[in-house]
Amino acid sequence: MAALLDKRLVVVSGKGGVGKSTVAAALALGAARAGKRTLLCEVNTDERVAPLLGHPAVGQEIARLEENLFAVNVRPKEAMREYVLLQLKFRGVYDAVFENRVVRRFLRFIPSLQELVMLGKILYHVKQQEPGGGPTWDLVVMDAPATGHAITYLSVPQVILDTVPPGPMSSEAEWMRDILVDPARTAAVLVTLPEDMPVNETVELAGALADRVKVHVGATVLNAWVGERFSSSDVDAAAQASPTLGDLARAHRARAGQSQDAHARLTTAIDAPVACVPRLYVSPFGRSAIEQVLTHLQPLLRGTT
Repeated sequence: MAALLDKRLVVVSGKGGVGKSTVAAALALGAARAGKRTLLCEVNTDERVAPLLGHPAVGQEIARLEENLFAVNVRPKEAMREYVLLQLKFRGVYDAVFENRVVRRFLRFIPSLQELVMLGKILYHVKQQEPGGGPTWDLVVMDAPATGHAITYLSVPQVILDTVPPGPMSSEAEWMRDILVDPARTAAVLVTLPEDMPVNETVELAGALADRVKVHVGATVLNAWVGERFSSSDVDAAAQASPTLGDLARAHRARAGQSQDAHARLTTAIDAPVACVPRLYVSPFGRSAIEQVLTHLQPLLRGTT
């Protein structure tokens, strides 16, 4: 099993509400603790990962959260500004052209441009080098958009290459595509719940990543997993003692069965290890919960079974 710590980019995705941001935050925290200088990127969303780790929201500028751990929320306008300044080098040209209201309105209608520049900013950090030649970031963790949008988002470089004639835009798309499809540098981590719809979408997402985007799936995380605790005789004994206890035991056993079925389906359908993160009964859900999640994700980070 390949270690996620050996990658340069980990893309975390899954159906909305399955705990995608929780897993991204835990993986980034674990990488930072392992000595990796780690950048955690959210994509054009209400910030969750920094608050989950007990820190204020960071905004559009890269901010240090703690030792080896940094975060940023990548949004279209700021990503466009940074991308153009990297290309033009002159702030005055950017301000004169791209801050013009008419130009900005026109740019919004160019297909895939916003996705390209947001993805480009993140992938730029993957390949970013220090003056001495070493990488600026040992690992970039992307809290990617949810399922269907993730495929569209990650497909943008290839779509550009298929539709745009050779030139600056296709050149940018080519190096982005090359990073995404390189299994030595990039792995996707798919997060799901032990329920039929999320598992089905996860299997479909894995297939689409392999067929359409060519991104390697490094692992699947089965979140809110419930382990078996009661046998059928235990359930009968609980029901005899109290109808309420019997109902609770039956409900727990049913959830455990769903978890086992989901694990079997993921193991069969996706050629990647499955990490089970138990259902956590904590409130509020914050740093202590992330620490507990991390203990179950360490094997993925280190490549151990």
